[in-house]
This record gives sequence, C-alpha cells and structure tokens, in this order.
Amino acid sequence: MPRAILIGPPGAGKSTVGKALSKLLDCEFADTDNLIEVKCGKKISDIFVEDGEPYFRDVEREVVSEALESSTGVLSLGGGSVMSEEIQTLLGRLKEKVILLEVSISQAAPRVGFNKDRPMLLINPRQQWLALLEQRAPIYDRLASFKISTDSVKPIEVARQIALYLEKP
Repeated sequence: MPRAILIGPPGAGKSTVGKALSKLLDCEFADTDNLIEVKCGKKISDIFVEDGEPYFRDVEREVVSEALESSTGVLSLGGGSVMSEEIQTLLGRLKEKVILLEVSISQAAPRVGFNKDRPMLLINPRQQWLALLEQRAPIYDRLASFKISTDSVKPIEVARQIALYLEKP
C-alpha cells in the first residue's frame, strides 16, 4: 500500500512534490505516467496520437491499479486517471493516503507550458485546462483526505506539509 497518493490537475506539481516527499519519507517514488510510458515503450503524447485516448485510458487503468496494489512509497497519478470508476473505488479504500495538490491556472500555465507532451491540452490549452479542471474537481475533492495548494509555494514546503499530515495518528 502506498504511503501517499498524489492527485490533481496538470501543473499542480505531483511529480516534483512527489519526489521531494519520497526523500522526506525515505521511500520510493513512482509516477504512473512514467510507468505507462515504460510499459508502452513510447511517450504518452505518442500513445494518444498512434493508439487513441480509449487505449491510453485502458492502459492507464491497468497501470494505476497495479501501482496502487504494489507501491509502498509515494505514488503520483496522472491527472485524468481519477475519471475511471474503477480507480475511484480503489482510491476510496485508500482515502487517508490520497492528497490533492491544487493549483491555479496562472501557476499551472508556466509549469505545464501547454506543450505537445500534454495531449489533453493541445488545442486552446488554457480553455482545455479549465474544462478538465471543472470536470475533475468534484472527483478530486471527493477522493482526497488532505488538500494543499502548490501556488507560490516551494515543492519541499508542500512536501513537508504533507509529511506532517501523514504523521498524524
């Protein structure tokens, strides 16, 4: 079982904060987007273009499910993985470990860069990001046991706050 599961929109800092948190907790870090790329042997943007979003979501569901069962460290989930009812059910069982990283679009934009490696943000990226957040925010809120903004806060400070939360009985 993971020690912490990070969820949130693109640009929230899940990977960066996750790495800092894993160092603080002295445990492994895994990012499900990276695990998907390793499994498929190509970048997520290429999976979307060559195989389509439905294929990507099937692989994502499988990879996230496996990672939730096998991970013993900090696990960062892709922003859209929470849209799967199967993943929502699994996260519901681990709710005390689910941490929502929140971010404003003004802070997310420079972090994400709205580049081609973010296939869900290719056309009108700011509007797409806002639409994705509107769709996902209620699910993020329902699944998370702890929420923290990453706006104008260094990743190590966010990681420290999460570590303090996780230490509480």
